[in-house]
Amino acid sequence: MGTPELISPRSPRVAAARRLARRNFRGKERRFIAEGPQAVREAAAHRGGDGEPTLIELFATPEAADRYADIVDAAHAAGARVHLAGDDVLADVSQTVTPQGLIGVCRFLDSPFQEILDARPTLVAVLANVRDPGNAGTVLRCADAAGADAVVLTDASVDLYNPKSVRASVGSLFHLPVAVGVPVEQAVQGLRDAGVRILAADGAGDDDLDDELDAGTMGTPTAWVFGNEAWGLPEETRALADAVVRVPIHGKAESLNLATAAAVCLYASARAQRPRRAPEA
Repeated sequence: MGTPELISPRSPRVAAARRLARRNFRGKERRFIAEGPQAVREAAAHRGGDGEPTLIELFATPEAADRYADIVDAAHAAGARVHLAGDDVLADVSQTVTPQGLIGVCRFLDSPFQEILDARPTLVAVLANVRDPGNAGTVLRCADAAGADAVVLTDASVDLYNPKSVRASVGSLFHLPVAVGVPVEQAVQGLRDAGVRILAADGAGDDDLDDELDAGTMGTPTAWVFGNEAWGLPEETRALADAVVRVPIHGKAESLNLATAAAVCLYASARAQRPRRAPEA
């Protein structure tokens, strides 16, 4: 067999994918990059609310195409254009130091906030003024793992489609509805009107998470509001919440980082909302 033909580094398709590293181009094209086998596999399986496939294009080195033939097949099945590409093309398009051989171009997939409300969510993570893309993606992953119904990024938060956010979500971006650009006041009021209790997570909160659990108040539909990595939640945002809750520090640690605190809070709610199993006879 001959050597497979590779897409040219000067191809317009490569140039278009490279431009998606910049937020203004992502917004204009409503497309983003997903890198690595896990993200591309999830993208190939995902369809938007309109039923259209999310993955529209795939660049794969010949080695990766052989190793992940199932992903390439899934991309073909989704109707995506599949290009064999050299390492130079992957390095040019990738936002990582060591590309993993697969790069997907995907359609935006965020959901209208009203659709999230109409679904009557019971557990939601709201990211208010979260600026670090790695933290945003990690919180999204935590929310997915805890079984949350949705994630909301306020209008002052980082771009959901930042390559670092997409990588940090490790595929969870494709698992649950995410609304973007929602003013925090609108997010809180909409969720409250939908019967959701609003808890602001803050290290200086008046209420202790352990006390909330002991009091049995955590089993109702809940939205956790998480603030900026450096300065937390401003007073005006704290004032919107039904309670401001701190994660107790039982040891000598000064504090918890955003993603760790979010995981603790979301799992506490998930555990409280689970129906208790009847004891075995």
